[in-house]
Amino acid sequence: MGTVKFVFGLICLAVVGFGGLPDRDLLGARERVVAIASSQVGVREASGRNDGKEVEAYLAYVGLKKGQPYCVAWVSWVFGQAGYARPRTGWSPALFPASRLTKEVLPGNIMGIWFPSLNRIGHVGIVVRKRKDWCQT
Repeated sequence: MGTVKFVFGLICLAVVGFGGLPDRDLLGARERVVAIASSQVGVREASGRNDGKEVEAYLAYVGLKKGQPYCVAWVSWVFGQAGYARPRTGWSPALFPASRLTKEVLPGNIMGIWFPSLNRIGHVGIVVRKRKDWCQT
């Protein structure tokens, strides 16, 4: 059985370094990010090839074309919908600079999964909640 490492980036606080938080309370910001992310539950690819109306909108938000992996584009899109200019990238490692990593599991944090075969973060998502030893994303 392989080992999977999760890395959490402080999402709302990390945005300060990327362009500043809008004048909003931090708790409300986290709730907005989670609400927007949750509103996308049920979105499916049209053909299983990283395509479809919503998926292509996520990709377009960060300047990527149809068919590209879109987990990071989706995270960027969610933050954009919440009123943040950043992150706005399609490259998962860009979301996890060493200065912004945390071990706290909080709603609205960006989580990353380390892929040993890639030697980098290869998948990302947004934390919805922590329950005991489980992290729902």
